[in-house]
Amino acid sequence: MAIGDPETAAIRFGLGLGPLAEWDAHPDDMLLRLVGRDAAAERWPIPTFSEARPTLAEQFQTTLDMNAARDAADEARIAELNALRQTYAEDMSTLYWESFRNTLARASLSRDGFRERLVEFWANHFAVRSENSRTRHLVTPFVEEAIRPRLTGRFADMLWAVTIHPMMLLYLDQVSSIGPNSRVGRASRRGLNENLARELLELHTMGPEGPYLQEDVRELAELLTGLSFRADRGFVFETLRVEPGSETVLGQEYPATADLENVLAVIMDLAHHPATARHISRKLATYFISDTPPQEIIDRMATRFDETGGDLLAVYEAMLTHPLAWEAPRQKVKTPFGFVASALRGLGIGEAFFDAVPRGVLRMGFERQLTVMGQDWQRPVGPDGFATLAHEWVTPQGMAGRINWAMTVPQTLVDELPDPRNFVDVALGRGAAEPVRFAARAAETRAEGIGLVLASAAFQRR
Repeated sequence: MAIGDPETAAIRFGLGLGPLAEWDAHPDDMLLRLVGRDAAAERWPIPTFSEARPTLAEQFQTTLDMNAARDAADEARIAELNALRQTYAEDMSTLYWESFRNTLARASLSRDGFRERLVEFWANHFAVRSENSRTRHLVTPFVEEAIRPRLTGRFADMLWAVTIHPMMLLYLDQVSSIGPNSRVGRASRRGLNENLARELLELHTMGPEGPYLQEDVRELAELLTGLSFRADRGFVFETLRVEPGSETVLGQEYPATADLENVLAVIMDLAHHPATARHISRKLATYFISDTPPQEIIDRMATRFDETGGDLLAVYEAMLTHPLAWEAPRQKVKTPFGFVASALRGLGIGEAFFDAVPRGVLRMGFERQLTVMGQDWQRPVGPDGFATLAHEWVTPQGMAGRINWAMTVPQTLVDELPDPRNFVDVALGRGAAEPVRFAARAAETRAEGIGLVLASAAFQRR
């Protein structure tokens, strides 16, 4: 396919074809829209972490107040606080489901599918997971605050924003990392937690093949010891927890001063390392183009990363303007979320559906179905996020989940399903092979025909 092929633009770099979908096909137009107004976020808003309620500070204060009320045996105050906790629980549940709905609506309706794909990529690259009910509603707000506004900026700025974000500090247990020879460490006999340092090197910057050793992980962990979080104050840098002495990471020595500037310096050095340029470029190319992307594309993207100091827009441009990025056969398998969003696009599900969709439909028709397909929404198994390679999604259980969804759910979403004979072209474009067309023509019911098209290999791939 030539650069700017509309179907490749929509399917490979976006979220699919559909009767309501409009998309930009030429790379210049895609990049111009990407730096422009975020119309989908305006139409389907999700609060940032700082705006989301209840905050962790509010929940923390309620716990303190409850302890005080119980000590005072103040039954009226206890009842008041229990009612407040119930309100918080309802607010958290509401925000969680609104965030899920609006994320799905953005993916299904946005003209800027490339932006939504990039948000998915970076949210998975910097994966966090809620480990308790207090933060379940705050994962999407973390993405909204730390990642989405920085899609087209410098990689270093995004890396810094996610590294010091409360959700990352909590998820990777950085709050429990204390310099063993610091004042707090000597008093508490607590020590280092290397999770954040290890993932910074292995997942977030240089990749598992990066030129670092275990000693670099430990030295970096010591450098990071001041980073922490307090529910009542947010992100904090606690000098009394900082391991004394200088540290050396990848041959670069950082001063012995307990200073946040040292942490910023090492994060910037990691962000600009050549190994980071290669790792990020390879991962982006693998996500969008192929499980084994052409080395020429990776080299070109990594070169632009180095030349521009990690300017992400320049890296995207290097990918989108390379002919091989458009010519590669469709090998990538859509994630379960991407599959469902593409199906909604193909079916022409409009804004009215999302305005009125009940929570029960979101839960039973989408969230639980994604889990069956292998993508427990916002709950990856580990900090390496969800799978990106085709064979990791094409599993017996996962494919059974997709087929079951395709055959049973679409008919519950619209009053009348489209004619499968026309739907083939709407959903697949030129990718509709004759066996799929035949199946659509021969289906005994519309539901069966639509299901066969959505379950086809051509629709599952991008």
